[in-house]
Amino acid sequence: MDWIVTTAEHGARLDKFLAARERLGSRRRASVALDRGKVFVNAVEAGAGAGSNKLSTGDRIRVWMDRPGSSRRRTPTRSGDLRIVFEDDAFIVIDKPAGLLAVPLERKLEEPSVFDQLVEHFRSHGKRKPLTVHRIDRDTSGLVVFAKYAAAQAALKDQFKRHDVERVYRAVVYGCPDPASGTWKDRLVWDQRALIQKETHPRDPKGKDAVCRYEVLERFGGASLIEVRLDTGKRNQIRLQARLRGHTLVGERRYVYGPDTLRPIEFGRQALHAYRLAFAHPDSGESLRFEAPIPADLTSLITRLRASS
Repeated sequence: MDWIVTTAEHGARLDKFLAARERLGSRRRASVALDRGKVFVNAVEAGAGAGSNKLSTGDRIRVWMDRPGSSRRRTPTRSGDLRIVFEDDAFIVIDKPAGLLAVPLERKLEEPSVFDQLVEHFRSHGKRKPLTVHRIDRDTSGLVVFAKYAAAQAALKDQFKRHDVERVYRAVVYGCPDPASGTWKDRLVWDQRALIQKETHPRDPKGKDAVCRYEVLERFGGASLIEVRLDTGKRNQIRLQARLRGHTLVGERRYVYGPDTLRPIEFGRQALHAYRLAFAHPDSGESLRFEAPIPADLTSLITRLRASS
């Protein structure tokens, strides 16, 4: 929603301008929009304390109602908790720990996220809010990228869309894929009601192809460490594609339906780690490559499996 301040509105308070019936309709809605970072004056974010600011003729007022991360009053987070792998003027790469959302979700409004931490990090450096490029699951650890301005975001998202980004994961699965390397290809559809990915008919018009290449790195007694390279990047793709072949991820809680009878291996989350990202710099075109070491919980699991095999 955008408006231009008219001559008759010159000198009006920002909150009263927003509260007009033809705009947000109430002082409360205006206050909430300001408090949650939804309001911009001449392309500059107007914070919670800007309601009393006086407007001038020609000012452009924008309310970005669906701005990512603006759906609630966020609990303060510590930007010092960020595991920054790389940062420059265009983007930032974070090594996300398992258990933390990459970005806020409408159905989990009170849970902290990397996005929230970056808001605080950027604020301390006098920068704008982060812009989402892609996501990884809450209980998946590893690399995730955020942009710092719109053109960088668009360039990076385009690389992901064209599958030009190298995305490599490490996972521990039950059993051992046979052959030891190959390609998994399925037609998947997202079930919005159940919030899960499902296999569907090859000609299903709502379905989308999911393709990845896998390689067995190490075999244990009853489990394997595999590396997976995504050719596509569908939601929960690795988790479901492994499950469809009888190689459910250790610790998996969602994609566990089906005929497999597995001896459970204790692990507190799905054993999946976003290990490597490689892409072109959105400004210079320089080839970049980032890796995140296997986290302590997954290293401990691997050590335990080696000892018992």
